[in-house]
Amino acid sequence: MYICLTKRKEMKTGAKIITIVSVVAALALAAFIYIKFFFVLGEGVKAGELNQIVYKGWIWKTYEGRLIQAGFKGAKGGGSIQSNEFNFSVVDEAVADSLMRCSGKLVELRYKEYNGKLPWRGMQKYIVTEILSVSQSDIGNTIPIVGGEGGE
Repeated sequence: MYICLTKRKEMKTGAKIITIVSVVAALALAAFIYIKFFFVLGEGVKAGELNQIVYKGWIWKTYEGRLIQAGFKGAKGGGSIQSNEFNFSVVDEAVADSLMRCSGKLVELRYKEYNGKLPWRGMQKYIVTEILSVSQSDIGNTIPIVGGEGGE
């Protein structure tokens, strides 16, 4: 009888340990998922010329856009320069619809930065939440005149 009681206590202790380890593992997994996909890492504003906004995707259709900012940056590996591009996703359909009518214009966008991407939220970790301003773009409207050999 004493042996049966000891085994019961050991089984209860083993079951408690398994339960505690399972709960701790589930909480750690939940914390990781929250920090990776739902915690807002940063918020900010970007301004530039709206290059494109497109509705695309294989399974989850999302709104994806590109903003061209003023200035240039050095390409990785050196030797060349490229434009400053800000690639973003849009979750709110009303914001995306408004952006679709602003292609080629200067826009100022408020965004949130997440640590990871979710397929139904978009292909980028930057999510535009609001349009702050829209104005006509003067970029590319003026063509510089360069004098040739016979010119001034």
